[in-house]
Amino acid sequence: MSGGDPYELLGVKRDASQKEIQAAYRRRAKKSHPDLNPGNKLAEQDFKDLSAAYEILRDEEKRDRFDRGEINATGAEKPQRRYYRDFADAGTDPGAYENSAGFADLGADDIFTQFFSQRGRKDFRTRGADVRYSMEIDFLDAVNGGTRQVTLPHGKALDIRIPPGARDGQTLRLRGKGGAGEGGAQTGDALIELHVRVHPFYRREGDDIRFDLPISLTEAVLGGKIRVPTPAGPVVANVPENSSSGRTLRLKGKGVARRNGGRGDVFATLKIVLPEKPDPDLKAFVTGWTAGKSYNPRQAMGV
Repeated sequence: MSGGDPYELLGVKRDASQKEIQAAYRRRAKKSHPDLNPGNKLAEQDFKDLSAAYEILRDEEKRDRFDRGEINATGAEKPQRRYYRDFADAGTDPGAYENSAGFADLGADDIFTQFFSQRGRKDFRTRGADVRYSMEIDFLDAVNGGTRQVTLPHGKALDIRIPPGARDGQTLRLRGKGGAGEGGAQTGDALIELHVRVHPFYRREGDDIRFDLPISLTEAVLGGKIRVPTPAGPVVANVPENSSSGRTLRLKGKGVARRNGGRGDVFATLKIVLPEKPDPDLKAFVTGWTAGKSYNPRQAMGV
């Protein structure tokens, strides 16, 4: 993310409701989505920035922390500055040993004496600590799998393999990438919790994908072949003649990737969309269409 203010990126006020934030994200993300702008790096970056901004504002806790200045626009912690007066006000020497684990009765010399006496023992071995991280990934990376490079706090870059079909909240374990062990003991692991960004129009249900597929009135009436975007790539599907909004097309094997090589299905629900600008010819035709005037699609509802 470029680090810009998430409110400004989404074009919403700071007191915007969650509904307003979601609507703004979907409206803007649709214009810059990579599937609709193949090869356009600028649009791809815009989409990533919008998704990152939405991740901050859709999570009430993250949003509150950003508003308080505790995290930045990428979601990273901001360092909390402490001054000498903070210790002075608390009556504490800033160089003194502090903890809340019940060691107040032990002097610093006692603690370090015990520690180093243990370190001096040949059999003192302690496995390195596991280190936890949080990583946001794009919806399609979770669906299809992929690789992301991350830089750990100590500066080392790691290539993270995202397994096909990864889920929100799933934790990846990178063995031997955590804290160093003591006395030659085993290194700890890095645990990376995945957080999947919301997609502008795809919705995941298990290994299946659902979304609304806009079609023209001509395509609905006459039917025909149309290109349909799927997580596995665009495919050609057949719209049956005289299709109404709400009819669902099933595209087998184009959904969420599985580790065994298979995939779930895609369910595209047709939605008839008229041109934004009224068409005089279409209006004239419907005005003179006698059968259309007598047809009541709500008759089954008793109205």
